[in-house]
Amino acid sequence: MECMYYEKKQNNIVKCHLCPHNCTIQDGNVGICKVRKNVNGTLISLNYGKITSYAYDPIEKKPLYHFYPGSEILSIGSFGCNLACSFCQNWEIAHEESLTMEIEDEDIILLGKARNSIGIAYTYNEPSISYEYVYHMAKLAKRQGLKNILVTNGYINEEPLKQLLPHIDAMNIDLKSISDDYYKRICKGRLAPVQRTIELASKATHVEITTLIVEDENSSDDEINRLAQWIGSIDKSIPLHLSKYFPAYKMKLPETTYDTLVRAKKICKNHLDHVYIGNVWGIDNNTYCPNCSSQLICRYGKGEIKGIKDGKCIKCGNNINILY
Repeated sequence: MECMYYEKKQNNIVKCHLCPHNCTIQDGNVGICKVRKNVNGTLISLNYGKITSYAYDPIEKKPLYHFYPGSEILSIGSFGCNLACSFCQNWEIAHEESLTMEIEDEDIILLGKARNSIGIAYTYNEPSISYEYVYHMAKLAKRQGLKNILVTNGYINEEPLKQLLPHIDAMNIDLKSISDDYYKRICKGRLAPVQRTIELASKATHVEITTLIVEDENSSDDEINRLAQWIGSIDKSIPLHLSKYFPAYKMKLPETTYDTLVRAKKICKNHLDHVYIGNVWGIDNNTYCPNCSSQLICRYGKGEIKGIKDGKCIKCGNNINILY
């Protein structure tokens, strides 16, 4: 499949414009993502329609806590990534060769409708580098009344993002840090493009944000405060998920402590209405009204709506940013 968003140069060289790396790729080579290859001066997608993983997941696992709570969704993923995070949790499919399967479009749609699934989540590896396939499937799914969800690092250029957004119903975007140095050192990318993705997406679709907290790397009170403050400057109702780091891939630092996560949540609550802690057992991740503190969604088991009617808190009438 020929890629979108690239230009042809002299001597069979191409320049990719899908993500902020804007790779210049010699004939026979691939870009940083390893899935867009220059073949005789034409940029080809190597992972188009190639699936490494699929499963039915609770929507909360994406994580999306304010988008159809308690529902199930078909999750599919391919291989490759355009960042190189030292702590990558899915490095086997992001940075190594993986076994793949090809599933017909019609069968993906049927799977997306089965088992009470509300649609398709493009996840596991970085879905934006499977741009042509995700764009194609998202349009098909939308026509069939299915929801499309993108679980992404947000490292995509504005033009392709704007073309894709009308077909996307929700996004969970990784904001790995509010420090550009952190992005450069640990993720081999830049902060500003991810911030721009969040700004654009939050105006067009439902957005939730995940930040993996790594002790002594992005866990200082000052950095957590700046991160939450920045998100709040866009929309304080955007849910933020603070995830616990465990040693993985190339990073062997000790796992994040419970106390660090609780402290981070407390700081974030000064700027945001809804902050959750992930990857930790026994945490209260119910949703509460930011105005009167009454319980809106109970998450002991599946997400169960308790205190919302017509998009408002039953008790105080406060508007709630939850789709259901």
